[in-house]
Amino acid sequence: MTSFRVFAEVCAMRIAILDDYQNVALKFADWSAIETRAELMVFNQPVKHIEELADFDVLCIMRERMPLNRAALEQLHKLKLIVSTGARNASLDSVACKELGIEVRFTEYHDSGAPEMTWALLMALARHIPTENTNMRTGGWQTTIGTDLKGKTIGIVGLGRVGSKIARYAKAFEMKVIAWSENLTEEKAHRAGAELVSKERLFKSADFVTLHLVLSERTRHIVGTDEFALMKKSAYFINTSRGPLVKEDALIAALKNNTIAGAALDVYDQEPLASDYPLRTLPNVVLTPHTGYVTEETYKIFYGDTVKAINEWLSQR
Repeated sequence: MTSFRVFAEVCAMRIAILDDYQNVALKFADWSAIETRAELMVFNQPVKHIEELADFDVLCIMRERMPLNRAALEQLHKLKLIVSTGARNASLDSVACKELGIEVRFTEYHDSGAPEMTWALLMALARHIPTENTNMRTGGWQTTIGTDLKGKTIGIVGLGRVGSKIARYAKAFEMKVIAWSENLTEEKAHRAGAELVSKERLFKSADFVTLHLVLSERTRHIVGTDEFALMKKSAYFINTSRGPLVKEDALIAALKNNTIAGAALDVYDQEPLASDYPLRTLPNVVLTPHTGYVTEETYKIFYGDTVKAINEWLSQR
């Protein structure tokens, strides 16, 4: 565990900033007012044992990095406040927090990161950018043949805030847009510039399938062996939403067996992804470490709002 401390003159209050992987939390906001009233500890690596947080009054958490379920929260007897980045956090048991008397506050967010990242990954797949970048750095030249987006079909699973933006991007690239989700209506699909189709038709027809759903018990493993079997061998799969939406073993099998042409992933069942995880060794997958929302603009909002929330809370005490 790598961590460091910023000591206040009087350290009556202890505040933990969790999962600051890039060690930037203190740079993206002014914590000086808090530092005069509390001790700050920044954790740059995932916390392995909940007991490490037992002495903290406040936790500043990055959305959906460290899970805080009821069992974990019940061990944190000193905890009074949790500030989570983003408008919601599926890894935090908010009901348990309320019952345990732990106040929870959320920050605002910058909503362009995830769709932009999705499109970057789609382009990387279509034009084999990671492969050709590696070739250039090792003295090689052209080894792959890309595919044009114009005239291709993109299948969007989930046409909400992010999915609707992807539909607009696709239209700009002159792609055909089809969409499906359990509650999607023809009217909503039409407004987004998409055609509502069945789940089966989407996976059969699309040249690119991109997943944009909120993770819930209803949507967990909504894509698996059957869906990958429907896809064209020339088709690509992109997931920048949540890892557990997909049966990961089914995706790995589809990639190993060349059932699909490839995949691009920014999210995984377990994060951080283990260094020896099979996905890391497959040649037909582009991987990024859940960086869809990791931008300067977003971090300024995340940590700026976190500081504001803590200062407001401290002023009420």
